[in-house]
Amino acid sequence: MIRSLIRYLVFVLVAGTLAYAGYRMLTPATTKTVATEKSEKEEHSDGVAMSDAKVAAAEIELTKAGPAVLHDSLMLNGMVQANQESLVQITPRFPGVVREVRKRIGDHVEKGDILAIVESNQSLTPYELKAALAGTIIDRQTTLGEFVSEQKPAFVIADLSTVWVDFSVYRRNLARVKVGDQVLIDSADGGPKIEAKISYVSPVGSSDTQTALARAVVANSEQRLRPGLFATGRLTLSAKKVAVAVKSSALQTLENRTVVFVRDGERFEARNVEVGERDPDFVEVTFGVLEGDVYAAQNSFIVKAELAKGGADND
Repeated sequence: MIRSLIRYLVFVLVAGTLAYAGYRMLTPATTKTVATEKSEKEEHSDGVAMSDAKVAAAEIELTKAGPAVLHDSLMLNGMVQANQESLVQITPRFPGVVREVRKRIGDHVEKGDILAIVESNQSLTPYELKAALAGTIIDRQTTLGEFVSEQKPAFVIADLSTVWVDFSVYRRNLARVKVGDQVLIDSADGGPKIEAKISYVSPVGSSDTQTALARAVVANSEQRLRPGLFATGRLTLSAKKVAVAVKSSALQTLENRTVVFVRDGERFEARNVEVGERDPDFVEVTFGVLEGDVYAAQNSFIVKAELAKGGADND
């Protein structure tokens, strides 16, 4: 019986030793696997792979971070007007009846072109109404068979190669607007902004709107600015050059962090960034992005959505 008890105790001791050794052998591998999976998951959460074809299909604009000039600016609302210094009204010389109309609104004419034929009431002989300058007919106040006189212009011709853009400036901002200030004009046609300068600031204001007029004479060779339509302008008040900047649309928020998605091969990496000064178009980056880094400038929210979708699939 004593021998049986001793054998039992030895068996228990050996079994416990083997179990402990097995635990020691298995635990590090298991811990390493968990740690690796966690590391891989964290790495996956900071970036997402997107092929060049997918980037192009999503219309994600890629551009390089680099130096930029940030502008302190003032937004103004304006109206496009015909340049009154390049506008002429064509008025009949003698009262009479319109016997022929050769030009219509929108037609381009050269100086000396015949606009209409009028039969004089005095002599009953026809005479010609001719264009006094080259330009575009923007108004016509006569029709075939109508009686016309020198009391009212029959045609209005404007040279639209330059136009006026008249901005309304509230009185609290009048001291900040000066002749010669640069203004970037948005014609709302989807094209690039048009550079111009303020050429005139009115010495009087409007009692109805409590604003004063600031005018820019703008080159309009492509006819992007049309009289009668609204336009907006961003008046440059000051400019500051910064070493590294990205487009404002590149900034995204990820888990309460401000990030920029930097392109590396076919992968976007979410870079934590610290930002400085900004204007409506660009923002200074003081940490996180280097000059020359390629990043998602427009539609960067699509990269964020892909990142979230990848994280959900991984979970």
